[in-house]
Amino acid sequence: MYMPIIGTLGYILSPDGLRTLLVHRNARASDQHLGKYNGLGGKMLPNEDVVTCMKREIYEEAGLVCTQLQLRGTINWTGFGPEGENWLGFVFLITSFTGTLKSRNEEGELNWHLVAELAHLPMWEGDRYFLPLVFDHDPRVFHGYMPYANGRPLSWKFSRI
Repeated sequence: MYMPIIGTLGYILSPDGLRTLLVHRNARASDQHLGKYNGLGGKMLPNEDVVTCMKREIYEEAGLVCTQLQLRGTINWTGFGPEGENWLGFVFLITSFTGTLKSRNEEGELNWHLVAELAHLPMWEGDRYFLPLVFDHDPRVFHGYMPYANGRPLSWKFSRI
């Protein structure tokens, strides 16, 4: 039976459109993401829709209030979790926000990184496949499938509508 964990993943774009906010997951030794750079986000709560979840996660993790965001894609990550759990992720680009940015959260340090240089950061191998779709100028939403095994993607396919 397929019963994925539903989550959101957000990439906040700087006002100049050149950088994105990432968390460097370096705070907890037991973190599955330890040492990697990630967008912000997390699990959807039972009383939320995906937009409410994304806004809550950004506020909790970065102290920012999303005032403009767009769904860039969805990804079905089978076998991704530490126990092989399946995840269904909704990926957002946040293009406007207010608030005072935190310097860190319980997962690690928050910093701005040039979008053009993201490929040089330590991150999940699979992120390199979908990140270009998050930041490109194609207005269509992408829908991807990326099965994982042993912490590595087995394949990647997507469509756009």
